[in-house]
Amino acid sequence: MYVRKLLYLQPENSPQVYQDAFETAGWEIHIATEISHAQQLCEEHKFRVGLMNLTPGAEKDLEQSIDKFIPPSGHTEWVALLSAEQMRDEAIRHLITSYCYDYHTLPVDYPRLLTTMGHAYGMASMAYQQTSQNAQWLETNQMVGVSPAMQRVYRSIRKIANVDMPVLINGKSGTGKELAALAIHERSMRANGPFVAVNCGALPSELIQSELFGHEKGAFTNAIKQKLGQIELAAGGTIFLDEIGDLPFNLQVNLLRFLQEGTFKRVGGTQELTIDARVITATHVDLEKAVSEGRFREDLYYRLNVLHLRMPSLAERENDIEVLAKYFFDKFSDQTTTRIKGFSQEALRRLHHHAWPGNVRELINRIRRAIVMSEGRLITPVDLGLERRLSSRRVITLAEARAHAEKEAILRSLRQAKGNVSQTATQLGVSRPTLYRLMEKYSIST
Repeated sequence: MYVRKLLYLQPENSPQVYQDAFETAGWEIHIATEISHAQQLCEEHKFRVGLMNLTPGAEKDLEQSIDKFIPPSGHTEWVALLSAEQMRDEAIRHLITSYCYDYHTLPVDYPRLLTTMGHAYGMASMAYQQTSQNAQWLETNQMVGVSPAMQRVYRSIRKIANVDMPVLINGKSGTGKELAALAIHERSMRANGPFVAVNCGALPSELIQSELFGHEKGAFTNAIKQKLGQIELAAGGTIFLDEIGDLPFNLQVNLLRFLQEGTFKRVGGTQELTIDARVITATHVDLEKAVSEGRFREDLYYRLNVLHLRMPSLAERENDIEVLAKYFFDKFSDQTTTRIKGFSQEALRRLHHHAWPGNVRELINRIRRAIVMSEGRLITPVDLGLERRLSSRRVITLAEARAHAEKEAILRSLRQAKGNVSQTATQLGVSRPTLYRLMEKYSIST
C-alpha cells in the first residue's frame, strides 16, 4: 500500500486520535506536541497534509506561533480538529479561514475525516506539481506566472527558441519583454553564446550607431581607440534591441543591411565585418502604425517580425497578481532584516483591484516600497500606496461586480438565517469552510 505522510500537531493534554485508523487507511502519522518539534519534522519529511488539534487552552499559544510555522512548511494542506463551542471564538475562526483546508468538530467521525484528508492530499499534490513546474521554468528563465496568458507565452517561447530567426516582442512597458528575450536565448541553440541587451530608447541619437556597430580610432572627436559594437559582442549569441521603435530612421538602413546580409562596418571603418548573431527586438509602440506614418521602414519591420511574441499586461494576468506579489515579497524580504510575514487580506484585495498601468515593474516597485515602509507584521494597502478608493469614473471590472454580488448575497443570507452560519452555507450551496473563507475575504462577521 502507498503510504502518505501525515503531520499531526497535537498539544499536550489534548484529546487523542486513534493512530490505527490512520495507519490502516495508508497514513504514516508523525506526532508533534510543539511547534518547534513540528518544524523539525518538516525538515526531515515532506508532508502534504497536516492535522491540527485545537484544544481549549492551547489555541492561544498556537495562534501566536502558527504564522511562523505554516507559511514556510511547504505545500501542506491543514485540517483542524476542535470543539463546536470553539467555533464561536473569532480568533479560532480567523485561524481556520487563514490556514486550514477544512475543519472537523469533536468527537471525530473517522470515515468523514479520512475522506477530507484524502481530498486535501490530492489538492496539495496538484499544487506542488504546478509549483514545481513553475519553479523549474523560473530557475531557467526567471519568469513567474500560472495564468492562461502566461502559459501561452511559455508555449510560444519553447517553439520560437528552436527556430533561429528574428523575433519581435510586443508589449506594454513593464511586461517583461527582456525576460522573454532572455528565455528564448537560453532555450535556443545559442544558449552558450552571449546575450547582449541594448535599449535603443535610452541612448542619445548621435551615439546609437557607434554603440551598435562600434567605431574605429579617430572616427570622431574623442574616439581615441577602437571600440567593438554591441552587435559584434553578441557574435555566436543573441543581440536584444529593446524599444526598437525609437531607432532613428537614418540608422534603420544599417540594421536592415545586417539582417539581410549579416555584414556591417564600424563607424569610420572600411572593412566589411561578418557576424553571426540572432536578432530579437522589442517595442511598446505600434510599429505598423509607425510604418504607415513613415517613422519606421516597412522593409525593416518585415525583417524583424518573422516570429512574433506578445507579452500580456498585468491586467490580463489576474491569476498571477498574488503569485507575483508573494514571489517578489520573498525575493526582496530576504535582502532585509524585516519581520514582515506577508500581506493582509485587504492588501491582497487592493492588489487585485488596481489597474496596474505600469504592469509588473509597478508591482515590483510597490512591493519594495512596502517592505521598507511597513511598520506592522503584515503589508497593508497604505504600505503599497493603494489606500485611496478606486475612482468612481473607472469602469467596474467583472471581478469587482462578482465580488460585490457575492458579498451582498452572503450578507442577505446571514440576515435571513439570523447569523446562523450553517443555515447560511446551506442556503448559498457552499460548505462551511468555504463560507468562512468568503466571510474573512469580505470582512464579514456574524
